[in-house]
Amino acid sequence: MGPSPGIPAISIETTTIQKLRIRIIPYIFVLYVVAFVDRINIGFAALTMNKELAITSQQFGFAAGIFFVGYFFFEIPSNLLLHKIGARIWIARILITWGAVATLTGFVHAAYQLYIARFLLGVAEAGYFPGIILYLTYWFRRREQAQSVALFMTGIPVASVVGAPISGLILDHVHWLGLSSWRWLLMLEGIPAVVCGCLTYFLLPSRPVEAEFLTKAEKGWITAELEREEHEKQRRQRISAARTLVNARVWHLAAIGFAHGVATYTLSFWLPQVMKSLLSSYSYSMVGFATMIPSLTGLIMMIVVSRHSDRTLERRYHVAASALVGGTALLSFGASHSTFLSIAFLVVAVTGNYSILGPFFSIPNEFLTGFSAASGIALITSVANLGGFVGPYATGFIRQRTGSLHAGLAFAGASLFLSAALMLLFPRRVYEGEQLGAADSAHKF
Repeated sequence: MGPSPGIPAISIETTTIQKLRIRIIPYIFVLYVVAFVDRINIGFAALTMNKELAITSQQFGFAAGIFFVGYFFFEIPSNLLLHKIGARIWIARILITWGAVATLTGFVHAAYQLYIARFLLGVAEAGYFPGIILYLTYWFRRREQAQSVALFMTGIPVASVVGAPISGLILDHVHWLGLSSWRWLLMLEGIPAVVCGCLTYFLLPSRPVEAEFLTKAEKGWITAELEREEHEKQRRQRISAARTLVNARVWHLAAIGFAHGVATYTLSFWLPQVMKSLLSSYSYSMVGFATMIPSLTGLIMMIVVSRHSDRTLERRYHVAASALVGGTALLSFGASHSTFLSIAFLVVAVTGNYSILGPFFSIPNEFLTGFSAASGIALITSVANLGGFVGPYATGFIRQRTGSLHAGLAFAGASLFLSAALMLLFPRRVYEGEQLGAADSAHKF
């Protein structure tokens, strides 16, 4: 008795998806760890940099956040160029330019120079994150996307798990050539991006057809599967790249992303200083290891939540529930008078915040395709990253006025509640009953 007709298809599906997960995800994960370390290591540098450069809390918040202004203006053009030129060339360019700027930031001598360097870093890195989100749609079907996005985005907590202890150790022990340790921190952590950029040109295939690790049959199978999903999305709804930029669904997601970005980058940039305030008698190395704990817990739950979201193909409640958990913890932080309980609240806050990412960034790919996906994802992340300016700057402003970080963290918690509310108002199936134009306002909830 011969094998049933379904067996070969199941076999090729299993082997192809397994190969993609092994060969694509780990590499872009490493790149994102490098990217996020360069983006947020100013939070650790601030532990000694602020005093040396006479930078106030408000000025630090502005320096941290202005990165996202440069990012905002160049993100959409960058993503469209990636879709046209190819991921291998464009991602390599992004890595090399941002690595160079990140390294040179270690030579600033005044607040205004730090502002310029951070703005240019945002310009250099613009398009990387939405580019990778788009890139994953070239390789993975809808049913694998939340987990694929989450595995890639585990680079965010891993950047803290790895970067926080290393940054603490550099601050404590690296004072070479008479330069301050915070300068070495920025310079040393910028070099890996340049190295990875050179490697990316040779190691990262743009599309399945270029993937030497796939057999001809596997290339044909995944290409056919992705084309089938593309045709299905186009049958249900066809949105041009230009119309994507004024589509109500896309702007709804952008608003959710903005509220989430406020909390994400408030935590990313200010968590080292929060931890130092709780552990004031300990070394920078110990603060680095303590800062690692929330991110390690968040890493585990981020994968768990995204896997469940993929199994159920449900996104709204996964995002909203995670946001409510994180927001509640941040609002509760100020009521704690125990160091242990305060750290526990930070662990829960970071965990809830990270758990949002996989399900949320899978939603645009359910109704956008091709150049519309490139422009839509870039728009969502551009607006979300403006939250990365508002959150850190508002926290610095509040701290300078109140002398405490509690109110700034509460502001971030309120932003997570807002993102949860907006997510619950989003349609269950984003393409259900959708017609552009006048019908954009007639959502089914």
